[in-house]
Amino acid sequence: MGGSWLLCLLPALVAGGWPGVPGGRAGGAAETWPTCCASHPAQPLDAGSVSYEERTVTGVRGQAVELSCGPAVPAVVFWSFTAAGSTGPPQAVAVGSGLEAMVAPGVGALGQASLLNGTLELRELRTAAAGRFFCQGLFPEPGRLRVGYVAVLLRVLVPVSRPFVRLTAAAAVEGTEVALMCAVREGTAPLSFIWQHREPRGGALAAPMGLGGSGAELHLAPANRSHAGWYVCTARNEVNNRSSEPVYLDIIYGPDEPAISMEPFSPEQGGFSAGEREDVVLSCLAPSNPPSRYIWLHNGSQVHTGQTFVIAAIARGQAGTYTCLAENTHLQTRTQATIILTVYYPPAGSPSCSALATADLRDVALRCRWPGGFPPAQLRWVGPGEEEEKEEEEEAAGPSFSMATNIRPGVTTRNGSSFTCLATHPTLREGSMCRTTLWVPAGSPACTAVASKHDEFVMLRCRWEGGMPPATLRWRDSQGQALGVPMPSAAVLVLSADASLGGQDFICVATHPLRVAAAQCHLRLDIPKLEVERSEVAVLEGGEARLACRWCGVTHLGAEMVWYDPQEREVPPGMAKYWLEQDEAWANLTVRDAEWPGDGGTYRCTAANAVGTTSLPVHLRVDRYPAPPNVTISKLRYTRARTEVRLEWRTQGTGNLTGFVVQRRQAKKPQRRAPGPWETAAGDIEPHSRDRRLGGLDPTVVYAFRVLAVNHRTAGHPSEVQTPAEPPFEALPAVTGAAVVGMLVATAVSLLAVRCIARHRDNLPQPLSALPDAAAADLPVDVPIMVMATP
Repeated sequence: MGGSWLLCLLPALVAGGWPGVPGGRAGGAAETWPTCCASHPAQPLDAGSVSYEERTVTGVRGQAVELSCGPAVPAVVFWSFTAAGSTGPPQAVAVGSGLEAMVAPGVGALGQASLLNGTLELRELRTAAAGRFFCQGLFPEPGRLRVGYVAVLLRVLVPVSRPFVRLTAAAAVEGTEVALMCAVREGTAPLSFIWQHREPRGGALAAPMGLGGSGAELHLAPANRSHAGWYVCTARNEVNNRSSEPVYLDIIYGPDEPAISMEPFSPEQGGFSAGEREDVVLSCLAPSNPPSRYIWLHNGSQVHTGQTFVIAAIARGQAGTYTCLAENTHLQTRTQATIILTVYYPPAGSPSCSALATADLRDVALRCRWPGGFPPAQLRWVGPGEEEEKEEEEEAAGPSFSMATNIRPGVTTRNGSSFTCLATHPTLREGSMCRTTLWVPAGSPACTAVASKHDEFVMLRCRWEGGMPPATLRWRDSQGQALGVPMPSAAVLVLSADASLGGQDFICVATHPLRVAAAQCHLRLDIPKLEVERSEVAVLEGGEARLACRWCGVTHLGAEMVWYDPQEREVPPGMAKYWLEQDEAWANLTVRDAEWPGDGGTYRCTAANAVGTTSLPVHLRVDRYPAPPNVTISKLRYTRARTEVRLEWRTQGTGNLTGFVVQRRQAKKPQRRAPGPWETAAGDIEPHSRDRRLGGLDPTVVYAFRVLAVNHRTAGHPSEVQTPAEPPFEALPAVTGAAVVGMLVATAVSLLAVRCIARHRDNLPQPLSALPDAAAADLPVDVPIMVMATP
């Protein structure tokens, strides 16, 4: 067939119905095709050969569906559509013949329609395409055309949209009822729903266990904390299934009763215990949503906020009750729990062991003390090889806390025996211990005597240090009568100072439990005893003299050695004249730069104590050096300027000398005024010198000079007194000086003249001998003539 067929059928197609089509406008199968179709010259139409078929096809909205008109390809096909539930006439869809096809206007509401080989394809299927599609086709057969009718009931399925979950309450209090509803906007029924639950902290989705409700609604009655988490709803139909976005359901609950834990874990009845200086971590857990707010109380006072309370280096003062208060700020509910924290601490330091004499100084009491601590330390004494035996005895007698005492007989205890006190405490892993060794002090007691200030009292001291227990000391007099009270290691007896104590004996008796016989020391009170190295000392003038004094004996009751000078004055230390050296056993006095006769005389070394005084004399003799020889002045004369003098001298006689001294003073003084004192013009002159030049004189003053010879500090007789003589007059030096000056001046003038002639020689007048006679006759009379003189 060609395009003429379509042109023939187009009016009917547009009109929307066909005569002879079941359900068409003319209705009835007996009606014939249009005349243009029936007048085909080659293919006669057999109206009696008609086939009719009905089938159901399912399509999905938005996808494509194909509607076939039969198993064979029709030569001409006509498609029409009647919407589901519609009672109106069919709507033309498409008509085609072979490769030619035409789609009726308005078919786009059903989808994108196309016709190929009699098959109607609807792409991007729409919901409006649900209904009855009717196909009329002419199928060519040998020698005839067969008419076929196919009714296709098209079901359009809508995929389920993504569901969403609605909650009656996003946050519900535990114990109340909560409903979750799953809703979809569209989807072809029937729909089925599946609920999945995931815990708040993650994990895989799983079907909720033990939850009431089914279908689109999920009922939680009553809701509990296990229901909190994420919920996902999956909606399903015969086309597809979709899952909702997770929705969180929050269950508000708590706080539950708190549970308190501690690190390090050390439980006790009603609480925990910790060792002092340990780091303690208290943790409190009270399940709650929202999380609990924690407050810590110590003995009723708030000390911390937070779930964990760290006590660094806990102290004993931090023991007591600790309460954890948990609060749900949303529900305004509170719970609390209380524990007792016990802080164990050992006693300070370490145990101390001591031993005391007891039972009239015959037995030894071993004492071990370690006070303090909580609980108190447990103590027990053990000796060599007694650990097991003593432990059994302690268990039978009960433990000793803080202090343990053990009595040992002195006679059966060997010198040097050691005993150990073992101490245990809960906070000490290895415990502690102290040890004491019983022994007798070495040697014997030592006795000394000292006097108090101002010698008012005499104090007798007896010492015997060492030993365990210490030796017991007591003073007795020469008749054996006990004086004072017994004391360990040291005994002091104080007596009033009196001269009657001199020569008396006192005895110190020392006893020890491990010693059978007592030890003693004796002391006699005597006046100080001194001795001097030499009773007479001689020294030359200017030298040093050492006077030595020392103790003789031991007991001097604190007396001090004191030196007195010849004028009975005490010599204190630090004087320039005297150098005092002093030690416990001696005192030396050195007289410096001895002078004659002032430093000579008797010096005394004196010592006094509470029972008497001793004084020893030492005589110091200061000798002078021999007199030096006499001196006479041999020459004394001024220099020309009269500011210096030249002095020469010589010695007469024999004798040692160490130098010379020149003295001067003014020779002329005003009337009624005595001559002035001599002053040293030159000193420390070497002994081999015999002349001196003395300067610094006033020319207007007349001086007198004298010379003295010196032997160390001994000066000889002064020389005669002389005044300087005037210097002698000499004319030759003056004449010679004047001649030299004249020659120098003449030479200078000659040199200046020669220089002047050399610079102005052209302008100088010629000599008369060089001029012509006429010229010379014409010279004026007053022409100057230069005359040079030669010196």
